[in-house]
Amino acid sequence: MKGMPFYFPKPHASRESGTNKNTNGLIREYCPKSDDLNTFDDNYFQIIADEFNRRPRKCLESKTPYEFFFDEVLHLT
Repeated sequence: MKGMPFYFPKPHASRESGTNKNTNGLIREYCPKSDDLNTFDDNYFQIIADEFNRRPRKCLESKTPYEFFFDEVLHLT
């Protein structure tokens, strides 16, 4: 997807690259390296992002990113 921001972990920060590598592996389940990403539309990538954001994360105390984000937002109001 053009214009999408990318995250690169800092050099020698191994605590950051684990999640990054795990996420890349999950993305490859949906988009193998042999596929041309230009053949997919934005809606397909949004579906993938939604699925990732509904997966519970150990680092978020078994909450999904959606739950964690909206819980924090509700505390601000």
